[in-house]
Amino acid sequence: MGAVSLSDARRLVVKIGSALLVDKDTGALRTDWLHSLAADVATIKARGVDVVLVSSGSIALGRSVLGLGRGVLALEQAQAAAAVGQIRLARAYEEAMAPHGISTAQILVTLEDSADRRRYLNTRNTMATLLGLGVLPIVNENDTIATDEIRYGDNDRLAANMAAMVGADQLVLLSDVDGFYSGNPKDDPNATRYDVIAQITPEIEAMAGDAGSGLSKGGMKTKLMAARTATAAGCAMAITEGSVLNPLSALNKGANATWFTATQDPQTARKHWIAAMKARGSVRVDAGAVAALGRGKSLLPAGVTKVSGQFLRGDPVAVEGPDGARLGLGLIRYTSEEATAIAGHRSDEIEPILGYPGRAALIHRDDMAL
Repeated sequence: MGAVSLSDARRLVVKIGSALLVDKDTGALRTDWLHSLAADVATIKARGVDVVLVSSGSIALGRSVLGLGRGVLALEQAQAAAAVGQIRLARAYEEAMAPHGISTAQILVTLEDSADRRRYLNTRNTMATLLGLGVLPIVNENDTIATDEIRYGDNDRLAANMAAMVGADQLVLLSDVDGFYSGNPKDDPNATRYDVIAQITPEIEAMAGDAGSGLSKGGMKTKLMAARTATAAGCAMAITEGSVLNPLSALNKGANATWFTATQDPQTARKHWIAAMKARGSVRVDAGAVAALGRGKSLLPAGVTKVSGQFLRGDPVAVEGPDGARLGLGLIRYTSEEATAIAGHRSDEIEPILGYPGRAALIHRDDMAL
């Protein structure tokens, strides 16, 4: 991937830090800034681009409401603040986007949801449905229950995981700095900013510091970790200063930023990720299914003639042709018991067999590497 421009994005994830949303002195929401961001999002979506926001801010908003001051919060206080602040954060986004005719959805996740394949698939399917309906998902860490995420402030990495999950081709971290520097620009007057980083080398890693603002917990090291995750998934990532009004428009017009480039597209990267997994079982398919798969279709239960092994929903399963030759690997949407029960049956027969409505595809084409 060569030079990157926000105007080229097809599916965009934007991470918003607490310090951008919440005034550090008053604890109040920066309403003017949020409404300018909403205008940017509306402009981008009008080009047919899918947009996902990953937003901090619930703890910062909640602590103000609860009068918890500006000091370090105990874990229980942070969780309580998150619970109070999250509802206000969701309402603020809804009210900011409504004048532009944009419907919003709240998604609360943790990094564990990306690690567990079943939860990963559930979240991914929900996100895909929301984006297909034109909805703007507002994603946040589930700080009320996720202790590790509160302690380490991983919304940068969460945003990168979300970008990989939804197959985004661009991720923008709106930060309190305007890019990646050779040193901390607040302390080192000779620090220089990188416009483009094509590879995260040990030298680049050594330059990363942990300095952050009073409200944001993510330092430059977490941003580098996010860049590794995003670019490996085929997603370019930008770090840019976000406190100005209309920060995405500013980036599109050439505002200072550092772009971490990806060397492949998201779909190719995802296929490589799936292909590297170890199969937990297998499904054998008939000639008709082989032909359908060759045309880029999903694998339906009707084309399955045999199910082998013990596996759970979301596990990697080998796909075999009629002669038993391996065709590829995919993340299956049913357990081995369920797959056995519905093998050879039409999609409209799934509910009568299982007793509940299932998904039409046994393995979706996006979850398969052939």
